[in-house]
Amino acid sequence: MANKLMRTLSGTLADEMGDLSLGEICRLCGVHAEYIIELVEEGALTPRGRNIREWRFAPAELGRARRALRLQHDLNVNLAGASLALDLLDEIQRLRRRLRRFDPWC
Repeated sequence: MANKLMRTLSGTLADEMGDLSLGEICRLCGVHAEYIIELVEEGALTPRGRNIREWRFAPAELGRARRALRLQHDLNVNLAGASLALDLLDEIQRLRRRLRRFDPWC
């Protein structure tokens, strides 16, 4: 129960505080910076900034990082597979939104 509450609170706070630094996204995900760097290198996350010290992550990137963690932990998906799955899930969400514009009953 406490873990679920913490996830809810950290997600809410992240949405309210705007962009996140590398340290903040690591802390909120409970991972080392190397993991987030690997997600960026794989294309699963897209920070703003030219170098690692300047990286800023949009709040939506926190959700992507957490989904990647769950895919790897729960389904034993490798990093490339997690990145692909995230892209496919985003595409499904975009297509559903588009479909709802034409058919509100969907």
